Amino acid sequence: MDASNPLAGAAVVAENLSIRFGTGDAATLALSDIDLTIGQGDFVSLIGPSGCGKTTLLRAIADLVQPSSGLLRVNGMTPEAARLARAYGYVFQAPALLPWRSVARNVTLPLEIAGMGRAERQAEAERNLALVGLADFARKFPWQLSGGMQQRVSIARALSFKPSLLLMDEPFGALDEITRDGLNLHLHELWASSGLTGVFVTHSIPEAVFLSTHIVVMSLRPGRVVEVIESALPRLRRLEDRETPEFLALSHRVRAALYDGHGHG
Repeated sequence: MDASNPLAGAAVVAENLSIRFGTGDAATLALSDIDLTIGQGDFVSLIGPSGCGKTTLLRAIADLVQPSSGLLRVNGMTPEAARLARAYGYVFQAPALLPWRSVARNVTLPLEIAGMGRAERQAEAERNLALVGLADFARKFPWQLSGGMQQRVSIARALSFKPSLLLMDEPFGALDEITRDGLNLHLHELWASSGLTGVFVTHSIPEAVFLSTHIVVMSLRPGRVVEVIESALPRLRRLEDRETPEFLALSHRVRAALYDGHGHG
């Protein structure tokens, strides 16, 4: 995250970004004066109290919500241009898989809509399911998979256009802790091996610290950036690293910044 020239090598740049919903007395200021630069190849977690605008910021990057003021660029383009160029993949909180389509056909659905040929679609499905460890489940249906496996299918689907940027809105929040740990490790390995840029919304401090190169701590509404904390942990991580003094110290720093963001002095 180089503040001297934020557009150089940046996956996402926000400058004085504000988002307001509604008008007049009923208006709600969701985000206020967000300044943030996410470098190519970073993994950035957005963490903050419920209602602070984490998902709103993610949706603005994805061109699902329009900024009220300020500048927002995704891979040097407007969010709309990035969306039209299929420059990012988006993973929602729930897998949102179609129960009547097989796992492989859920993964290929965006490619089918885009008009890609059947053989090429199948090759992409095989490649992406292998990336998320589900190569042997292509012919299964969503209802035959666990919740964690369904989320892995949704990640494979988000990778279908080979995006350089993966946006994830708390995809593991509804899963049990053991499943969540496994998916955190799998996602970390996928990021480390692929060169993807990741932007990840979470309420979990350990999850944010384990996954991230940078942790963006946000305040109560209207959401502001309280602090961007750069991780000094090794690029390649194991679940056991969560017991190290370095991990615990970084977790404490994130917790202290969250406390400051709640307005406590």
